[in-house]
Amino acid sequence: MAHLYSPLRVGPLRLKNRLIMPPMATAQADADGKVSPALLDYYAEKSAGGFFSLIIIEHSFIQAAGKASNNQLSVAEDRYIAGLQRLAETIHRNGTKTVMQINHAGSATTMDIAGTDPVGPSVIKNPRIGCIPRELSKVELAGIVDAFRGAAGRVKKAGFDGVEIHSAHGYLLNQFFSPLTNQRSDEYGGNVFNRIRLHLRVIRAVRAEVGESFPIFLRFGASDYMDGGTTIEDSRSAACEFVAAGVNVLDISGGFSGYVAPGHGEQGYFAPMSEAIKQVVSVPVILTGGIVEAAAAEQLLAEEKADLIGVGRAVLRDSDWAKKALHSLAMSHL
Repeated sequence: MAHLYSPLRVGPLRLKNRLIMPPMATAQADADGKVSPALLDYYAEKSAGGFFSLIIIEHSFIQAAGKASNNQLSVAEDRYIAGLQRLAETIHRNGTKTVMQINHAGSATTMDIAGTDPVGPSVIKNPRIGCIPRELSKVELAGIVDAFRGAAGRVKKAGFDGVEIHSAHGYLLNQFFSPLTNQRSDEYGGNVFNRIRLHLRVIRAVRAEVGESFPIFLRFGASDYMDGGTTIEDSRSAACEFVAAGVNVLDISGGFSGYVAPGHGEQGYFAPMSEAIKQVVSVPVILTGGIVEAAAAEQLLAEEKADLIGVGRAVLRDSDWAKKALHSLAMSHL
């Protein structure tokens, strides 16, 4: 039986335990998206002692039109690589692996932030912020695929241990997956396999860019928790296709208009989704969501709800949470 302190191999990447720090937006980058001293200090503090096996860096925009918020990190151009390298080195010095999340906001932004009209799969109001986007053309979709590819290459050049593609929380790839926002009549709309066509193009382009030995994670919004949204059957089918295309880890989340499961306040509230997807894929699955106690994380692993456990907001409140959790578990197993 896996414990929180059990090692796990993810392709060529060996994780020393099952505890990770998931991506959480800090809004501490410089105004132009560069890594700031404040951001370096934040991740130095959270990684101190090397108690996490892995830290996933907050979502970073792949092109200006995909910027989600002010002071968001950027991976849009080569000029950002030097700062990202300092960030990776800061975490590595503390003995922790690190993966960087890359994202396009789609319609989950505004003209003031992105500098252009927001875009999306269809001309449908974004349920999260109310923006009505311009529909993307096939030519523009090819450009977005290339932007994901270029961003992943920069992540690798900066020395990170992997890259995570963001398809959750109502951002662009989630918008294509969800029937709530994707009502296209071409090959990118309709059934679930059409709605993940852009995902598969992005995954294959990223894999071609980073090579076979560089881990690719996918943050997957497996349920919209809204009437007419995605179903778990859709998500299980999609997950299998993502793995076949080259994804090494599935990082399960949910909630089109946020990252919560309405009506659920228990620790690990995305567990029904992570368990359902774990049953049909051969790669590790990450579970996050409301976990604040080490014993709860252990129980979720014991029940095979996931292979890795992400703890975020508890760590925001207490940077020593991981240290205390692993120590308490070690003592309990003496």
